[in-house]
Amino acid sequence: MSLPPSAERHDSPVHGPATDAEAATPPRRGRRRGWGTVLALLLVAALVGGSWYLIKHPAASRGGFGGPGGPGGMGGAPTVTVGHAKVQRMQLPITLDALGTVTPLATVTLKPQVGGVLTEVLFNEGQQVKKGQLLARIDPRPYEQALAQAQGTLQRDEAQLQAARVTLQRYRTLLGQDSIARQEVDTQAALVGQLEGTIITDKANVASARLNLEFTRLTSPVDGRIGLRTVDPGNTVAANASTGIAVITQMNPIDVQFAVPQDQVPAIQRQSGAGAQMQVVAMDRNRTETLDTGRFSTLDNVVDVSTGTVKAKARFDNTGATLFPSQFVNVRITLRVVDALVVPVTAVRNGPNGPYVYVIGEDRKVQMRTVQRGETTVEWVQVRSGLKEGDLVVTEGGDRLDNGTRVSLQGEAPAPAANGAGGKRTAPGPAAVRPAAPAAGSEAAQAPAPRPVTPPTAEQRQRILDSAGGDATKLAERKAFLEGIDKGDPAALERWQQLSQRRRRQSPDQ
Repeated sequence: MSLPPSAERHDSPVHGPATDAEAATPPRRGRRRGWGTVLALLLVAALVGGSWYLIKHPAASRGGFGGPGGPGGMGGAPTVTVGHAKVQRMQLPITLDALGTVTPLATVTLKPQVGGVLTEVLFNEGQQVKKGQLLARIDPRPYEQALAQAQGTLQRDEAQLQAARVTLQRYRTLLGQDSIARQEVDTQAALVGQLEGTIITDKANVASARLNLEFTRLTSPVDGRIGLRTVDPGNTVAANASTGIAVITQMNPIDVQFAVPQDQVPAIQRQSGAGAQMQVVAMDRNRTETLDTGRFSTLDNVVDVSTGTVKAKARFDNTGATLFPSQFVNVRITLRVVDALVVPVTAVRNGPNGPYVYVIGEDRKVQMRTVQRGETTVEWVQVRSGLKEGDLVVTEGGDRLDNGTRVSLQGEAPAPAANGAGGKRTAPGPAAVRPAAPAAGSEAAQAPAPRPVTPPTAEQRQRILDSAGGDATKLAERKAFLEGIDKGDPAALERWQQLSQRRRRQSPDQ
């Protein structure tokens, strides 16, 4: 008779009989592993739930950034602090910005007209000079001698001419008495004409010699600023040398040349044709300082096809010498001035239905309002419709708003908040950050007394920052919350205590 497999196994010398302890050990290990898995899952679920709560309910679960005790009030709707501005009426200048180059009216190279030794230099480098001012001298002695020689030749030829004229007069008298041949009279008359031509040549030579003598005195042809000299006294200079002695640049007045888009040419021509003096402002490269103020001069007569622009000029008095030749400046030309309702540029946003603004009501709730834009400058936008003078509009913080959002204005005290039971509002202050007394029978009344506030660990701080999910605004709010804890801010400490209690209730083993 064969035994059942179980009997054979227990009586086998290999396995031997199984004891009660051996049979009971594997079930106990399985139960321990099961409880550990459950606890680990509960801990993970608590962490995930806390992170979800911080991310999905920032307004209701933060203290310093929208939770109980925050500016939104305990249990009430959160408020957002925004920048604001009033809709105002003003004379709005319509301007056009361009990059310009300072161009002098005259740039003259002081070149000698005659050669010789440079004996004197009568100017200082960088000096302001006047038209006709003597600047340098070349040795005049050779030219004085040439002038004297020309004058002597002229005097000699004039004496010969005078003698020839007397002889001609005598010949004509004898011819009338029929005492001389006509041929002699005609010959003498030709000699007189020849000498008269010689006198003209001699006078021209005298004038040329005198002019060369004057050229030994180098004078300024214009008013302006003289630059660095290239020749020192004692050196020999040549007539019309390419380098010259120095360069004189006219500084007052001075022009600025710039380019305007071809689309703006009709508007500029209309203003010029109407006789309007368009103001032009020259600013430094950072647009922070006004160098000088001038007026529009003229447009060029051709469009640059490579850039689609037209060259233009503006003239500046430059009395303070703030504009320097070949300097690059930013030019702002005022085309016209319009009377308009304006708001700051940052107040107008673009949406699917066009431009809109957030208007702040008397109850500090915002309303999205579509507007029609007009002229635009660097700082202001003209509003043709949708607003009226005196309206308050949001200029900063509009990306966190929606219709009906309650806001607080920068620079004013936070709005009073309602308590959790819906009672009357109380002004914010030290008392506003104290926890409200729990109602009888509530969960808070049945919970144990709160433990002393323990600052968050490094791991907890990192989890709080990670819960921002890459949102820069939320990340800044969480950093401010942690800083408030470090500084001992009552609202931040209270909020951290509430989060700690909630976490302990969700994870009783911690």
